[in-house]
Amino acid sequence: MVDAPAYRIWPPVALSVPLLAGIGLTGVAGDPVALPAAPSRTVGYVLVVVFALWNGWALWLMARHRTALLPGGATRTILDRGPFRVSRNPLYLGLIVLDVALALLWPSFWALLLVPVGVLALWWGAILPEERYLDGKFGAEYASYRARVRRWL
Repeated sequence: MVDAPAYRIWPPVALSVPLLAGIGLTGVAGDPVALPAAPSRTVGYVLVVVFALWNGWALWLMARHRTALLPGGATRTILDRGPFRVSRNPLYLGLIVLDVALALLWPSFWALLLVPVGVLALWWGAILPEERYLDGKFGAEYASYRARVRRWL
């Protein structure tokens, strides 16, 4: 038996396909609403920094506790400190922030509009299978963690 979640969709793919589709649609058809360049870029850059700090912190904790760094690896322990204290999915939350940042930096209204599609694909394709895996592996410990910590924030 493989000690890993059985993803339907690999998490980065779940978010990047709608992002790239939106950027492509912007390139082909244009945007129905123009995003203001200066504010969009500023917010986009701030969100990239937030992503780097947040995901860097989460990855550092994962490495420190010798649990899988990439999606689909074996989880050795339930982390409940740092960003894992406020979100059960801090890396996915960070990827969503990066998705929004890239849509703003492009700028692409369509890519921004399709972010929820990526989040839905992430939830269905990765989060639900991962939760089943963690529940099966850690049982009551994971149930207790789920009761204490929200999925997003």
